[in-house]
This record gives sequence, structure tokens and C-alpha cells, in this order.
Amino acid sequence: MQVQRPVLAIEQRQKLNPRMLQSIKILAMPVAELTEEIQAELEANPALEILDDRTEVSLDTFAEEKVEAARDTWEDENADFGYTSSYQDEDSQRKFLEGAIALPETLQEHLLAQLRMLPLSPALMDLGERLIQNLNEDGFHRTDPMELCSHCSCEEIGNVMTIIRSLDPRGTCTADYRESLRVQAEMDPEAPAGTARTLTEYLDSLEKGKHAEIKKNLKLKDAQFEAMLAYIKTLSPFPGRLFSIEKTRYVVPDLAIRIEDNEFIIELNDEIIPVLGINPFFSELTAKKDGQKEAISFAKNNIEKAKFFIGSIQQRNSTLLKVARAIVKSQAKFFLEGPRAMQPLTLKDIADEIGVHETTVSRIANGKYVQTEWGIFELRRFFTNAVPSTSAGTDQHSKEGVKATLREILESEKGEGRALSDRELVDILAGRGIKIARRTVAKYRGELDMDSSFSRRKH
Repeated sequence: MQVQRPVLAIEQRQKLNPRMLQSIKILAMPVAELTEEIQAELEANPALEILDDRTEVSLDTFAEEKVEAARDTWEDENADFGYTSSYQDEDSQRKFLEGAIALPETLQEHLLAQLRMLPLSPALMDLGERLIQNLNEDGFHRTDPMELCSHCSCEEIGNVMTIIRSLDPRGTCTADYRESLRVQAEMDPEAPAGTARTLTEYLDSLEKGKHAEIKKNLKLKDAQFEAMLAYIKTLSPFPGRLFSIEKTRYVVPDLAIRIEDNEFIIELNDEIIPVLGINPFFSELTAKKDGQKEAISFAKNNIEKAKFFIGSIQQRNSTLLKVARAIVKSQAKFFLEGPRAMQPLTLKDIADEIGVHETTVSRIANGKYVQTEWGIFELRRFFTNAVPSTSAGTDQHSKEGVKATLREILESEKGEGRALSDRELVDILAGRGIKIARRTVAKYRGELDMDSSFSRRKH
């Protein structure tokens, strides 16, 4: 029964409207990928063209009317909030490009790119994206995957986890290095006999060098055991780390948010996105009454595709601005005071605010960056869990805010010539109204790439 659901999901996905799938794909694209997608569409559709002048009016006014409608809606919605939407001038565009940063391609981005190539239903695709975003740098679960989707069955979650585990690098989406090694062996049809069982039942013995015990229990000959041992050494106990040092890409922010005259200015980086219109020749061809039916049908079909493509880009930009406005409204303290003031925020909070599904917010937030006065941040960084407060009735603290506070404390200790223990850090944070356990401090310290107090004293 467990293998049936993915099969059914594949059949459902194949029956979906290809244009809707294209629209979903565009929604998830950061600006750099979008420009590449536009170039590919220009090559594939002769009815689509780039307007030479951004102010030029196309013979087909579809694109321009939709753009103005989106801008009018944005201005109306934000009239009372002190937010301004801005489309780029040359100076602003130069600032965007100057703000571009080189970052290594993350494990999540690498896995998501592969996942989105698979024929999964929208529901399973959304579940897969959540599971991938829940992975740490080693490729292991941050939180229990069963908590990521309350309406999903254990069978559905298990099936999608199996799919992710088979992606490159193999063995991610697991609990720890033990499960990862076992999964890698189980998925490899060429793994030597006894490998999966050894990693499942005798890993402790293997780590302690009790080779004779393993050979005896599994009835393996010396040559078989040596072959198995050599194979196990080729596996990666922390598959995520293998990828974290691979490719580097340049990140150009999709948005810029700044404060001018006590007003939040939200700029959409759309200057590098060419203005698209309909080729006049194709528009004229469809108007001819004496033209060949096949030619007219070809022209109409491509014009329709071009219009939908243009509309999908406009929908992406409009949704991106709405999400940005809602984030600024919820995270105003961050933009005013910095990362330590970040507030708890969920995808559902923003989805409810702007009237869309959580999946839409997730696709918009992943892989898109915003330039702020405090640096460049991925939009999904603004979604962070709550951390308990020591005082009733006080504001909750976000995980990212606590980590920023912890970083400040650890950096300030350098100037004092001392190294605070995790227990001391717990007490200091409690004094600031933040209640977390010592193991949580150790976890956050690790995520900040800060050594233990013992290691810090040595340095």
C-alpha cells in the first residue's frame, strides 16, 4: 500500500494544466532565475517580445493594463500604513547590484531544484518543500517531520521522505548519521551483502572495531567483510556537509526595504526583468480575415501563451510585494532595531494577512532575498518560532532574535577577556527575559558557529 500514493500523485500531476504549473514555477523563482526563464520563453514563443522602451505601449495592452492595476491595488492597500512601493530608477538599481553577494548554494536549494523536477501533486510538493527546509546543514531533521504537516498522514510523510532521501546527496532527510548511513546502503542495489544489517544492528560494534563479532553473526567471510568495510567507508555520515562547500552563486536581492521620513519604502528589483509585450506581427495576423487558418491558429495559440506568461510574472511581483508589506508590518522592530528585535512569525500569519495559502507564501519566501539596513536576508529568515519569556504578559522572543542576542553576548565577552559557560549564558539570557535551556544555548551557539567556553578559553 505504501507505494500506491506516489503513483496516484504522479497521475494527478500529469493532468494539471501545464500553464498553471508554469505559473507556480515562476512564483518560486528569484529574480536571477526569472530572467533566465524569460530568455528561454522568448526563444520558444515567437509571439513574445521585449519592448525596447520600458515606457513604450505595446499594440496589445494586456501587459500594461495588468501592471497598472497591480500598482493601483498596492497603493490603495498601503495608503494608511506608512508603506511605499517603489519601482526602480537607475540609482536604486545600481544599489541593488552593488548589494549582490556571493553565497554557496545551500543544501536546501540543491534539493529543491531536484524535487521540483519530479511529477508530484501540489500537496506532496508542498510537503516535500517543508521537509527540505526543515533540514540542518548535515542534512538531518531540525524538528520532528511529523509536526510539519498536521493534516498529512504518516504514510504520505514517509513516502515523500523516501523521495528526498533518494536525491543528491543521497541520505538526507534522516534523523542522524546512523539512519543516513543505513538509508544510503539500503538505496544502493550494489551495496555488498550484509551492509544494511551491519549499519542497522552492529554499527556500535563496527565503531568499536569488533570485526570478528560482526563476521560471526552475519556469517561473512574475510573477503566479504573487507569488501563491505571498504564500501561503508565510501558513504557519507553527514551528507549535507558534502554539498555545503560546492557551488557558489551570486545573490541579487529581489527587494530592498529602507526607512525614509518615518516611512517604510519597499522597492521591487524589476529593472533587470525586461518588459514583455506581444509581437505586432502576430497581433496583425490574427486580425486578418483572409489569412490561412493554420497560421491564424498558430498565432492565436502563441499570443495566448505569451499573455499568460506575462500575467504570471505580474502575479509573482504583486504577491512578492504583498508578502513584503505583511512582513514589514509584522517585523517592524527588526527593520528599526536589527536582528535581535525579530518577532515570532509563521507562514500562516502572513498567509492569513494577505489572503493566500501557506504554500504560496512558502514559495515566495524561499530563495528570495531582501536588502535592508542590517544586511541582506532571505525572506524565509523572517519566519521564526517563538521562544518562551521569563515574565508573564511580556512579548515573546523569536528564535532568530534570541540567536542575535546570544551573538552580541558572545562577541562582547571577547573584549572582557573571559569565556562564559553555557550555564552562565542561560542566566544572562534569563535576566533579559529569555528563558531557554542550557542545551538550547549550546544548539544556538553551534548554529552561530561559536565554540564552547573551553575552546574559546584556549584561543
